[in-house]
Amino acid sequence: MFGLFKRKTEIEKLQDQYKKLMKEGFDLQSVNRSASDQKYLEADQILKKIDTLQGS
Repeated sequence: MFGLFKRKTEIEKLQDQYKKLMKEGFDLQSVNRSASDQKYLEADQILKKIDTLQGS
């Protein structure tokens, strides 16, 4: 209950965005391969940002 009003950290926001892009990429795989690849590329860039934030 005390975590109800807790704000998300930058890493948590990026992780949520990463999960969203991975799901969108997966959903697009059977419909549009190039759009799926673009979503995976964006997700990879976010994952690199997460790694740099966790490393520092």
